[in-house]
Amino acid sequence: MRAMQVTEYGKPLVMREIEKPLPNKGEVLLKIHAVGINFADTLLMSGTYQEKPTLPFTLGMEICGTIEKTGDGVSHLKLGQRVAVFAGAGGLADYGCFSAAGCVPIPDQMSSEQAAAFMIAYGTSHVALDYKAHLKPGERLLVLGASGGIGLTAVELGKLMGAEVIAVARGKAKLEIARQKGADHLIDSETDDIRERVKSLGGADVVYDPVGGAQFNAALRACNPEARLIPLGFASGEVPQIPANILLVKNLSVIGFYWGGYARFKPKVLTDSITQLVAWFSEGKLAPHISHILPLEQANHAVDLLRNRKSTGKVVVMI
Repeated sequence: MRAMQVTEYGKPLVMREIEKPLPNKGEVLLKIHAVGINFADTLLMSGTYQEKPTLPFTLGMEICGTIEKTGDGVSHLKLGQRVAVFAGAGGLADYGCFSAAGCVPIPDQMSSEQAAAFMIAYGTSHVALDYKAHLKPGERLLVLGASGGIGLTAVELGKLMGAEVIAVARGKAKLEIARQKGADHLIDSETDDIRERVKSLGGADVVYDPVGGAQFNAALRACNPEARLIPLGFASGEVPQIPANILLVKNLSVIGFYWGGYARFKPKVLTDSITQLVAWFSEGKLAPHISHILPLEQANHAVDLLRNRKSTGKVVVMI
């Protein structure tokens, strides 16, 4: 079978022919249909992610496929069932074996490409805003990187949860997409002073930040007392150094959050969240935004779209 693999850190993916796997106990074999590309995939390729699979490995952590075979001990899933699964890697291939416990059955009205664009982006934003930050109706939510894969879902979910949403993105075209997803206020990170604009709107109660760097520093100084800040990643390339004196004076909370970590130590947080999100999708309240759909042979281009910030919402590879 075909697989797009990382064979050397810092180099493009390589298309390789490898053996079709068989599921171990507690696993399922999926015929893979679609894979959502994430910023974490760019870090895995460079060797700078917090987890390092053994080389060579098949890239792709957000997967939709059909169950072709089940391993011993799997009774809650059926052959032919379409599921989504979050895995560390293994998606950019014709087939893959994944933990049955992590597989989520998807509704018939959700396409395979939508399913591959759904779990990580919506799951990250929902757990961050609901479980971690306890976002309340009427609060002011500041979303940095608001046109990206997770940022756009934070805008959409924040509005659904009753918040007043301020979206920060680069350029009018990306801001327009955030507006279409429900943003009440738009800030252009290329031309606007984020700190002053947010303060003029009344300050931020919750900050959702996958960007880091100077944007985090500006947001920190535009927070209201008792605001909660959630750093989710550092797309700017700069990890902010947080001045504790500002946290003290304003009674601020900076909340560490890694969505994938809950799969290991508190998986019910994720399953409860996905259940709610799928219900909202089925009710027509959520609509994944996919800017690019590419074939497996163009997986390197798919990753480059994220790396070079040429996409909005999600990039999906169809197998």
